[in-house]
Amino acid sequence: MSDNRNEKCWCGSGLKYKKCHLAFDEKLKALEHQGYEVPERHLIKTEVDIAGIKRSAIVNEGALDLVASRIKAGMSTEEVNQLVHHYTIEQGGIPAPLHYNGYPKSTCVSINNVVCHGIPSEDIILAEGDIVNVDVTTIVDGYFADASRTFMIGEVSERAKKLVEVAKECMEMGIAAIKPWGFLGDIGAVVEEHALKNGYSVVTDLGGHGIGKAFHEEPFVPHVGERGTGMVLVPGMVFTVEPMINEGDYEVYFDEEDGWTVYTEDDSLSAQWECTVLVTETGVEILAK
Repeated sequence: MSDNRNEKCWCGSGLKYKKCHLAFDEKLKALEHQGYEVPERHLIKTEVDIAGIKRSAIVNEGALDLVASRIKAGMSTEEVNQLVHHYTIEQGGIPAPLHYNGYPKSTCVSINNVVCHGIPSEDIILAEGDIVNVDVTTIVDGYFADASRTFMIGEVSERAKKLVEVAKECMEMGIAAIKPWGFLGDIGAVVEEHALKNGYSVVTDLGGHGIGKAFHEEPFVPHVGERGTGMVLVPGMVFTVEPMINEGDYEVYFDEEDGWTVYTEDDSLSAQWECTVLVTETGVEILAK
């Protein structure tokens, strides 16, 4: 699409380019010339894109709310998977994880020392005291939304409860650090500081990601970092903030047999929360939670 000042803007607003994104693009070019990493245009979501992601997020949140109302000790992780699968289909969505790069289920259910990507099974039964992350990603009309929550099954130990609470705080603080024309490193810096202050570590091998028109887009969102570094965050960017916080060391390993399940290297507990967020002109908006 042309960038002629008097032609319609590339974002689809219907406005002339000079009245819409011209100043925005000029600011990006200036930052790039100064040596900053800036997002490519295809990572900037239009109003139509954002509306699509929000529609998907409604279904995604509904699935997680359903899990929250039903999850309990004695339930298999496959039962959790079936709740998500059937709800998503009934609401006109598609479970994004199903068959994604060979993944066999419609959601990820990760218990205790499983950091992420736990594959649901009829043989894995939730027990009193478990902490369980349920990660749901939904497609509606070609748009993706992604969120996860960590649930506490019955009475959990104080140490497990604190880990779950701090993991949520890390996500919330990471989101609060997002500012238009700020930096990706700002997110990781506050997450890492809060985790370390509480005696925990942050998984570095995995992180958040851009999302919207595909399951995983650029940028990779690390949950450790330094303020003022990394890609410039600009209005219209959509990505996930999903820190994985370990009770012990940050190192993890992948299950060699299934190729998906990620465990803490030292068998310690891990907790995670995830939201899909939009960088706005004034701050940040949570699209899926």
